[in-house]
Amino acid sequence: MATYSYSRVSTDRQADEGESLGAQQRTVEGYALMSGMTVDHAYVERGVSGSKPLGDRPEGAKLLAALKPGDTVITPKLDRMFRSALDALDSLAKLKEMGASLHMIDLGGDVTGNGISKLVFTILSAVAEAERDRIRERISDVKRDQRERGRYLGGSVPFGFRLGGDGALVPHAPEQAAIIRMRELRDDGRSLRAIAEAIQAEGLEISHVGVKKVLAAAEARDSR
Repeated sequence: MATYSYSRVSTDRQADEGESLGAQQRTVEGYALMSGMTVDHAYVERGVSGSKPLGDRPEGAKLLAALKPGDTVITPKLDRMFRSALDALDSLAKLKEMGASLHMIDLGGDVTGNGISKLVFTILSAVAEAERDRIRERISDVKRDQRERGRYLGGSVPFGFRLGGDGALVPHAPEQAAIIRMRELRDDGRSLRAIAEAIQAEGLEISHVGVKKVLAAAEARDSR
């Protein structure tokens, strides 16, 4: 069984000066001494952003590759090792599954194998769920903005458009004219089947279900 430490600074300046790394390593060494452990190897991440998952960092990847059941990892703070609570929660579950333990000094010590563990996982789960919600909101906002700017979001290209070289939806004149015709016929009280038959007679293949979707999409665009 081996004991490893992990510390990180996010800027080259901090790495060159060594002050932040030095403080982190002294904290780890003091904790290890009080806990009766000896650090066998220190993984030090210099000038690496915390936005990268642990496994995508040079030293983080080496640490994960070296870990075996029964090993211990000590890190001074959660944000030195993980990019988010969601990342931490996922990584902690994997460490527990493989039988390795993680001591996060700022959270009170061993977060994978003692009484602190349940509390830490409960807190991280709540924070991680909030992060998931924020991610979903950001994705939704981006997609809404792209829709408003006529960007293609995947799936079938909507009737009335073609996909341009830059990923934007480009109006297709014959189908745009057909959309106008569908709306006129609908305003005249025609049924969906009658509208589909009329459009088919003008040379475009579309079913009554397709007409319904096209009209709904046109109304949605008008309401923005």
